[in-house]
Amino acid sequence: MDLVDGAARVAGEKFAGKQRRRAVGSGAMGRRMGIATGLGVLALSAVFLLGPSTNSLRAADCGNVAAPGLDWSGCSKTNIMLPSSDLHGANLAGAHFDSTDLSDANLTSANLEKATLVRAWLKNAKADGANFAKIEAYRSDFTNASASGASFANAELQRAEFAGAQLNNADFQKAELGRADFDKAVLTGANFSFANLSRATLNGAVIDGATSFSGAFMYLTRVEGLDLSKASGLQQAQINLACGNNTTILPSWLKAPSSWPCPPDEKD
Repeated sequence: MDLVDGAARVAGEKFAGKQRRRAVGSGAMGRRMGIATGLGVLALSAVFLLGPSTNSLRAADCGNVAAPGLDWSGCSKTNIMLPSSDLHGANLAGAHFDSTDLSDANLTSANLEKATLVRAWLKNAKADGANFAKIEAYRSDFTNASASGASFANAELQRAEFAGAQLNNADFQKAELGRADFDKAVLTGANFSFANLSRATLNGAVIDGATSFSGAFMYLTRVEGLDLSKASGLQQAQINLACGNNTTILPSWLKAPSSWPCPPDEKD
């Protein structure tokens, strides 16, 4: 009986030991799961707490006063007075400046891609190296602005005023420039490739370098008195559509069409 009792006790102790180890293992796993769950809750809490705060900070930028490098992307700034504002390097992408006065503003290297500037005033603005790509700027006024090296690629600039503007090496690729006025503007090195220049006025503009008109649509484009001898990409078909006179200077491979001079343009 002693041997039987001893064996029973040993078996019982082994069974009890296994149960204790299982209990300990279950407890450790439970603790690990609890810790993981707790960390997950903390992470979610951080997302909910930080998310609205970040969004609020971005939204608050729209209420900030004009300053260099600020973020007004997507903000509405229509029909307000912002003359002489310093927006150097600011992010103004997609912002709305319709009928807003930005005359004498500093927009050097600012990003205005896809912004709307319909009937906006940018007279005397400093916008060298600025990004105006894909803007909507019907009847906008860039008179005497400095925008050398700026991009106006794919921009909507019908009837825009660029008289006297400094536009050295500016990019107007595929821009809509119907009836735009470039009187006395400096266009040396500008790129008008595939731009729509129908009825635009280039009279008096300065082209003292390889300004490109490759593929540009030049229906009734006014080039009276313009020196195009250094322009590149011009074809006879474009010149036949344009409006020049006996003072227009063409590249050596082109000739003035018999239709020149054109009748005066009817302003409407």
